[in-house]
Amino acid sequence: MLKILSGQSKSITGAAIIISGATLVSRLVGLLRDRIFAHNFGAGPIMDAYYAAFKIPDLVYNLLIVGALSAAFIPAFTKLFYSGESKSPAWKLANNVLNITAISLAILSILGIIFTPALAPLIAPGFSETSKQLVINFTRIMFGSTFLLGLSMVIGGVLQSLRTFFLYSLAPIFYNVGIIIGATVLVPLWGINGLAWGVVLGAFLHFSLQTYSAYANGYRWRWYLNWKDKETKSIGKLMIPRTMGLAISQLNLVIITILASLLPAGSVAIFNFANNLQAVPIGVIGIPFALAVFPVLSMAASQNNIEEFIKNLSSTIRQILFLIIPLSIILVLLRAQVVRVVLGTGKFDWTATINTADALALFALSLFAQALIPVVARAFYAMANTKTPFVVGVISELVSIIAALIMMKPLGVAGLALAFSIGSILNFVILAFVLRTTLGKIDGEKIFSSFLRIILAAIPMALAIQFVKYPLAEIFDQTRFFGILGQGLVASVIGLAIYLLICYLLKVPELVQIKNSLTRRWLQTKNLPVTEAISNNE
Repeated sequence: MLKILSGQSKSITGAAIIISGATLVSRLVGLLRDRIFAHNFGAGPIMDAYYAAFKIPDLVYNLLIVGALSAAFIPAFTKLFYSGESKSPAWKLANNVLNITAISLAILSILGIIFTPALAPLIAPGFSETSKQLVINFTRIMFGSTFLLGLSMVIGGVLQSLRTFFLYSLAPIFYNVGIIIGATVLVPLWGINGLAWGVVLGAFLHFSLQTYSAYANGYRWRWYLNWKDKETKSIGKLMIPRTMGLAISQLNLVIITILASLLPAGSVAIFNFANNLQAVPIGVIGIPFALAVFPVLSMAASQNNIEEFIKNLSSTIRQILFLIIPLSIILVLLRAQVVRVVLGTGKFDWTATINTADALALFALSLFAQALIPVVARAFYAMANTKTPFVVGVISELVSIIAALIMMKPLGVAGLALAFSIGSILNFVILAFVLRTTLGKIDGEKIFSSFLRIILAAIPMALAIQFVKYPLAEIFDQTRFFGILGQGLVASVIGLAIYLLICYLLKVPELVQIKNSLTRRWLQTKNLPVTEAISNNE
């Protein structure tokens, strides 16, 4: 058990499976969270205010933390940790970044709490005065989670660099558990503000678990603060374009929230419910593979080993396509069943179900792009190029905003989802083209060959699901939860069985690769030199 908790994963696929498994559990807990929200509050003013309240704290968190970690911290820490016998420079960098982050987040959180009353009406101009006050109350409380998650993500950057993914992958589960406790326990005790306090509790659990894992791997906190440190300044320079790119992305989400607030009540909640549903396959497939391959790409780039870089990048892209395409088909063809099973309870009525299902289908059109963007972007970050993803992000987000303005009136919330998909697909296409130009090649023949075979298997799968779901509706009682679940589950299993069979007959290499990773001892671990790491942590 200690080896599992504090061990390193030796392969990209093995690491991705660890992260995917834990992420799947986390997403299922997240769906349970959304079901509790839908049952207790429906798609109405309370959920509108809850989701709108995330926007300002999320903006601070993404700009300061996510940009630094994804673009700069992990490559810098990885290089220091593996470049020599002494681990002291790497641990010093981690402590310096953590301490600077703590100070910066504390200041920004205090300012955010003070100025929230002025900012909240800008986020939700279409809300009633009661809802706007609820946004203010939620936002002020949620700044506590921003501080804790910021520190937790720095610790998580250390764990990713060490390729220690087990407890790192479990942390989001505890985050969602905290939110569920807020909705089920704290709301009855403290009133509706218990929803926001649940977010803070979840952030505390997230931070605690990752800190334990880092401690088990040799990390020790020290008060080390050096604003002029060379590596830290380098991280700062590299994160600027990434931060600006995230600023555009977050601005896009803020604008979508503003536009949704101008639509009928519940539109903000419906958009977020549908977004959370389509985020499940991205979180289970796209993000885990991106996290698993990033340290490998960073090491190959630091050694100027382009062949190894392209090999790992191509393999990861192909595995993501193999997994994400059938799931996209399921979400499009069984969207109503998915929404009704997950959210169809209590105050979540049939109108909300249809609106959420329509938005989900349009989100699903870009699942392949959304799943591949994190990998392709990290390929640029591994090469210390943060400017290209920023520029591409600006272009795609502007297109998305323009599309949302055009389509929100005729299509409502579904128009906002379609605009989001258009921006995502454009983002991926441009990034892939520029990466191909930069590297000279990205193993395009292998990627296209696998993609073609995957599509040949996916078409019969889609036809089978569409054909069997109507007879199944006659067999299963569609007025009951288990009837809808049974219809969707059986149709999905039949479709996936056909997909896997055809992939096997076509000898799709990704099927063999994933099968081998599952059957061999992919969860091999190698203990880190904990004693040495502690002695060098000065």
